[in-house]
Amino acid sequence: MPEPHDLLRSLFQEAASTGQAGARFAPVSLVTRRGERMRRRRIAALAVGACLVFAGTGAAAAALLPGTSGTSVPAVTPSPSKPRLTPTPVPTSPRSTGTGAPVPGRSSTGAPTTAPPRTGQDTSGASSTPTVGTPPTSTDPPSTAPPR
Repeated sequence: MPEPHDLLRSLFQEAASTGQAGARFAPVSLVTRRGERMRRRRIAALAVGACLVFAGTGAAAAALLPGTSGTSVPAVTPSPSKPRLTPTPVPTSPRSTGTGAPVPGRSSTGAPTTAPPRTGQDTSGASSTPTVGTPPTSTDPPSTAPPR
């Protein structure tokens, strides 16, 4: 049962009626700007979330794929698949049998050696990239003599 004369209650009612008289609606343009701003923030948050989900899924898939090595070679080491442009010199054995001078095309034991594949110097104008594994078509250099 309410008391007939409560001072605190009457003060609250008076403050509420004063505030209600001075209250106004916000202008429509302000409400529209707030709504657009909130919509842009929601779309940006959704886009960031989607990017994070895709990136996380891609990273998880890459980590779980079979056949990937756990360690990788550092970038500072040279690549072993790079072809050598100069032939490696044939070491001479300390025991010489004969004149002691190495013979081109022969190893120190007398067995014939194989020459490294030719690379690059094609004067026919066809293709300047060598094909790995195919023997050269001609061992003679192109002739500069006039035809007979």
